[in-house]
Amino acid sequence: MLKELVELIVKKLVDNPQDVVVNEVCGEQATIVELRVASEDLGKVIGKEGRTARAIRTLVHAAAAKEHKRAVLEILE
Repeated sequence: MLKELVELIVKKLVDNPQDVVVNEVCGEQATIVELRVASEDLGKVIGKEGRTARAIRTLVHAAAAKEHKRAVLEILE
């Protein structure tokens, strides 16, 4: 569910939605959502002073909390 949420949000933000890759790694204590985008779209995902990335992370935390889980969003280059 978290993977689909991040994918939906990020594909709407970037110019190259076909280059968006989201992996969900489930660990013992937390789920890690890894996000990769095209290098020219990295700034759009991070946003000014990291505001967009912070907002996406907040949504991921809220969605995970609803399922009584813990999740972390990692934006990879």
